Amino acid sequence: MEEEKILEQEVLDEDLSVDTDKPLDKNIKLMSPGRMVVRRFLRSKLSIAGLIMLIALFAFCWLGPVFYNEWGETDSDRTGAKDYFTYDVTDEAGNEFVQIVVSGNDINKLADPSSTHFLGTDEAGMDIFARLMYGGRRSLMISFLAVFLTSALGIIMGGLAGYYGGIVDNIIMRICDIFMCLPTLPLMLILGTVLEAIGVRSEYYIYVLMGLLSLFSWTGMARLVRGQILFLREQEYMVAAEAMGFSTPRKIFKHLIPNILPQILVSMTLSLGSMILYESTLSYLNLGVPAPLSSWGTMVEIISKRNDILQNHFNVWGPPGICIFIAVLGFNFIGDGLRDALDPKQRR
Repeated sequence: MEEEKILEQEVLDEDLSVDTDKPLDKNIKLMSPGRMVVRRFLRSKLSIAGLIMLIALFAFCWLGPVFYNEWGETDSDRTGAKDYFTYDVTDEAGNEFVQIVVSGNDINKLADPSSTHFLGTDEAGMDIFARLMYGGRRSLMISFLAVFLTSALGIIMGGLAGYYGGIVDNIIMRICDIFMCLPTLPLMLILGTVLEAIGVRSEYYIYVLMGLLSLFSWTGMARLVRGQILFLREQEYMVAAEAMGFSTPRKIFKHLIPNILPQILVSMTLSLGSMILYESTLSYLNLGVPAPLSSWGTMVEIISKRNDILQNHFNVWGPPGICIFIAVLGFNFIGDGLRDALDPKQRR
């Protein structure tokens, strides 16, 4: 038995041995860390599905109006049915004439899907398919702006707290604790009332409101950055940067933040889906994009006012709801894929 084990070990050593006399093949190229991340990311089926979802949504929202330009975001179809009634009228002088009375709505509202309107029309006679594209632009843009603002504040505050520590860390963390205790939806209702009272223009209303929401939503990112920097600031390369006399902003933003960039990207990707849901929730509470402008949230919000549309007109609220679902699911798939791809312990 021992002889067999020794023979197996000799065969194994022979297979693993490297012939030092043979020159290395110059065609062999080492894979860079970035390429390895991309390879692991593309190997995940969920990541590919998320990419396909988001690419399709962005192409639909930004390239769709180029090919479907018959109806704009606020154009309404004025070809509704009209009823005409005629009356024979005689005036005081005995003259007879015909009086025509037109009744009915001249707006083609709540129309079924057709070749003219692919998804029909809403309660105001506006084309749902066109509003879905323009509203998607607004919803995605609002979400991206809110996430970038939240991430920037969180990175700055978390970087300062983690690097300096001590009293700076205590002050910033106590501010985080206070913001995390605030109820988000009641706070948004109060801020919305204040914005209306001071006369903020309706087209900028949702942007200001989402910006204010970002001022209270950076605590999660700040805690993530702080925890990572507390670990990284004791590493050897930071000791070397200190010995070379680098400035504090350079040490934080050039040496510390790039090393926690994978965690930041994953957190930002997952937050995009949450921001889209926030925008939809604010629209459902009449705090979203004002009419006649559109967003996915405001297009769904109509079901809170009219039960007949909820029961009989799925084409009015169904497509924007499906777009919200696809966007949130796509961002979550990409976030999960990035988390696995950027994990240094991931070997597959």
